[in-house]
Parts: sequence; structure tokens; C-alpha cells
Amino acid sequence: MQTITLDVKGMTCMGCVASVKRALGAVAGVGNVDVVLETGKVTVEIDPQKTGAAQLGAAVSDAGYDVAH
Repeated sequence: MQTITLDVKGMTCMGCVASVKRALGAVAGVGNVDVVLETGKVTVEIDPQKTGAAQLGAAVSDAGYDVAH
């Protein structure tokens, strides 16, 4: 497993946290997802043979949030 940290913008409540977790959890190859609302930091454990940062960013964007690059 590999760990990727994303900087997600636009989360304002625990419902947002749940949405981001749900979106990332639906991506193939994603293990644990940890979201810190106050900082916008999202740490994701992935199988790098199944997914990567681009797919994670797309999932977060599709859920309605922005990922800083």
C-alpha cells in the first residue's frame, strides 16, 4: 500500500467529510481514507497498481470539491 495526501478545498461540515470519504472509497484500490475537516487534508491508502492521484482527484472533483495541486 502507498499513502497519498490530498489538499481538498470546499469542505465545510461533517457531511462534506462523509461525501469525500464515500467518493474515495468507491475508487478501486483504495484502502483507508482519513479526512481532517479543519485542514482539508485527506490521507488515502491505495494500491498503486490499481489507482493513483489522478483517479483520486477525479473522484473528489466529481463529488463537488476542489483538489489543490
